[in-house]
This record gives sequence, structure tokens and C-alpha cells, in this order.
Amino acid sequence: MNKSVYSIVLADEVVEAIDRMAYSMNTSRSNLINQILAQRVSLHTPEMRMREIFSAMEQLMDPRFQFLDQPSEAMVSIKSPIRYKYKPTIRYSVELSRNFSGKVGTLKVQFRTQSAQLINAIDGFFALWRRIEDRHLAGIFKNGVPAGSCGGRYVRDFYSPNAGEISDEETGSAMGEYIQLMDECIQLYFDGLSAGEDSSQRIEEIYRSYLQRGVTVL
Repeated sequence: MNKSVYSIVLADEVVEAIDRMAYSMNTSRSNLINQILAQRVSLHTPEMRMREIFSAMEQLMDPRFQFLDQPSEAMVSIKSPIRYKYKPTIRYSVELSRNFSGKVGTLKVQFRTQSAQLINAIDGFFALWRRIEDRHLAGIFKNGVPAGSCGGRYVRDFYSPNAGEISDEETGSAMGEYIQLMDECIQLYFDGLSAGEDSSQRIEEIYRSYLQRGVTVL
């Protein structure tokens, strides 16, 4: 949806009220006015779609996930604790694309710790995760899954082959399910480290089962 600059005349009191509302919603005056007018004329803007996607994601996630204040309408951040020494946490951030065609958004995962040992451990998981995805999604991503990891951080793009055929609720639920899957496997990986066991085979089995259930966002 393209945007252009227009000049309109508004009452000062209206602008003040709009500014207060925009501040409370962490958005700009222009964007809020655009949303209000779009609703009035029954247009579905990218911002509306983003809210619906994030709402579906939040409804899906179980209580161990904590949703943080959003830095923008296009992004949501979620925190999850890990059962391991020093009680580290994982932060998942999803930033959505505005056009929703092809690339739906980007997932960023950051391991919240200052311990070099734990950072090396999570990098080991991310390397394992990338190998598993590359192996099982080779038919879709010929050059490998669009992901990278380093220093306790992981970045991956989300794509939807049938973006025009699935609802915003389905998109949000699909991304939320992926985050829950990854979080479950990270916890399993660290449980294995605590027990001195190799959990890679079990993690791959869980991932295979996830794909077999049917996935709308990859």
C-alpha cells in the first residue's frame, strides 16, 4: 500500500487528542490518522494485518512465554526462560514485512547471557538446527534455509508459499508454533547437556513430526 503526502486542516483539540492516543499506542500521528480513516472506509492496512498476526501468535503461546513491549507495530519480542545453570533466557523477536508476499518476516533469536560457555553451547544448538532444517527443507530452499547464527544470535527469514491463501490468524499461529517448537528443542538440548547426553536425534525427530503435521509458513 503506497503512501503520499497530503495537506489537511484539523482542529487543534483533535490533533492533541490524536497525539495522546498515538503516544499511548507507540505510533506516529500520521500512522494513527491513516489507521482511523482506513477503518472508516473499510480498508485493511498492513498495520491492521500485523496486529492480527501478533494477536494470533500471542493467543497460541503458552504461559512460559512473556511478551515484551513492542518497539514498533511491525515487531514483537518474546522472552522464555531456560532450565539450566545461571538461569539464562532466550529472546525471540519477529519483524513482519509490509507486503506479505513471499517473505513474511524475520525471526531473530538472542541468548541472554554473558557466559562464554553458554554462548558456545547455544551456538552448538543453532548449528544443529540449521543442519536439520537444511536437510529437511532442501526441496524448498535449494541454497539452504535463509538463516545465520553467531555469538549466541540466530536470524532466519520466514516465507509463505501460499501467502495469498492463508489468513492473518493462520500466519500468526504458524510463526508462533515455530517459535514454540524451537524453544522446546532448545530446552531439550540443554537438558541433554546437563545429563551428558546427545539429544540431536530426538530434536530431529521432533522437527520431522512438526513438518509432517503440515506447515504454512517456512
